[in-house]
Amino acid sequence: MTNKDQVKGALKDIGGKIQQEAGKLTGNKTQQVKGLKTQAKGKIQKGVGDLKEAVSDMKKAAKP
Repeated sequence: MTNKDQVKGALKDIGGKIQQEAGKLTGNKTQQVKGLKTQAKGKIQKGVGDLKEAVSDMKKAAKP
């Protein structure tokens, strides 16, 4: 099951990639850097979501 952190993180990552590519196309280094930062934030948020899901799955598996 997917949680909201996984979804939001993936969307941020995609948004960051779009922003980075737009910066490349226009030659705007600032936009490229902002896009990379957004991607990093998205990956971190998705990782947090993955961790939450893993903990939840372990709790479910530990219940008798």
